[in-house]
This record gives sequence, C-alpha cells and structure tokens, in this order.
Amino acid sequence: MPALTTIGFDADDTLWHNERFYQLTEARFRAMLADHADGELVSSRLLEAERRNLRHYGFGIKGFVLSMIETALEVTGDTASPAIVRQILDAGREMLEHPVETLPEARETLAALAGAYRLVPITKGDLFDQERKLAASGIGDHFDAVEIVSDKTAATYRKLFARHGDGPERAMMVGNSLKSDILPALAAGSFGVHVPHELTWALDHAEAPEGAPRFRRIDRLGQVTQILADIG
Repeated sequence: MPALTTIGFDADDTLWHNERFYQLTEARFRAMLADHADGELVSSRLLEAERRNLRHYGFGIKGFVLSMIETALEVTGDTASPAIVRQILDAGREMLEHPVETLPEARETLAALAGAYRLVPITKGDLFDQERKLAASGIGDHFDAVEIVSDKTAATYRKLFARHGDGPERAMMVGNSLKSDILPALAAGSFGVHVPHELTWALDHAEAPEGAPRFRRIDRLGQVTQILADIG
C-alpha cells in the first residue's frame, strides 16, 4: 500500500463546535413562534425548508436564516410581524459573530501531524463565515492549504487530493459527518476516519459503511495518530 501523504479535516464539529449554535438558535426560533405553532411543527417545517433550499442557498448560517424566515411566514400564514423577522436576523447575526471554540485535542493533533503530512481543512458552507472561523480558531498555521467547497462529493475529494497531494489513494479524510466526510471520501478511494460528535444535523445522518476496507472510527480526534501508525 502506498504511504499516505495528505490528510483532509472537516472543520465544523470536527475541529470546532458548530451544530450546538444551530440547535440553540432553533430553540430560540421555536420560542418566537410559540403563539402560532407547536414547537415540533416549527422544527419540522424548518427542516423541510432547509432541505428545499440547499440547492438555492447552499450550506451555512445565511441559508439557515433565510429558511427560518420562510418557515415563519409559512406557520403564521404570511402574517409574521416585522419584529419576528428582526429577531430572526439578529439571531443569525449573533451566530456569525460567535467566538470559535476548538474541540478537544484539535490543536495537539494538528501540531503533531504538521510537517509529516500535508494538512488541508475541507469544509463546506458560507465562504466568509468559514474563513472567519478558521482565522479565529488559532489553528490555521498548521495547514498547507484551505478548501471551502459548496458540497462534498467523491469528485470533490478526487480533485482536491490530486491538487494538494498525491491523489485520493494516498489521502485520508477525517470528519464527524458520515454523509459528507466519510462516504464520498471512501468512494473516491481515500481512507475515511469518522470522529462522531454528540450533535449531528438531521440532514447529515447516514449509515456507517461497516466492513469497508478503508473505513475507520475513533472516539476522539487524538486517535488519528494511532490510526496512521496502524495503517503504516
């Protein structure tokens, strides 16, 4: 087996916290509409709006805010007050300004691997927000390149691992999302290392590819170094 030379890292909920801010904002959104609809209905309609709007707005906070506004209009029969719209916009702005908190062992793991491998964060979402979070994280200096993409597919990984390394067969992708980080990386021919996070967006759920030769699962990010040693 050829030696691995390149490691891609997902960012949101792999290197730093992210989903919990969406869930806190969704709880706040449900409270805004409590006089109009049951909280479960609001969340269900919001998820439907997010699913519909992915192809229009992509991933990230701005699309989430637009989906909340659309949902507010739906559940209120187009009578949502300007005050509610203002609250939604304020909540989105607060998300965009929230401090970045790296996950345990992120700094130490990147520091241990830097120089021995080409390290690349491969993240999807809004360009400005992802650039802001990387700059604020304090871990950007460990990376050899940065890739912010509209979506993650097998073609994405083939292209990026060819651009920044020696092809997907000599690369590894590390992330918390089976759907975005692991399955398409495996399909491209790379190793896929799943680091589960306690919170996962509903649209990112997928079945684990148990038995896939290049699939690995770890409990914490620091175990990446052991996976690399085992692979050799």
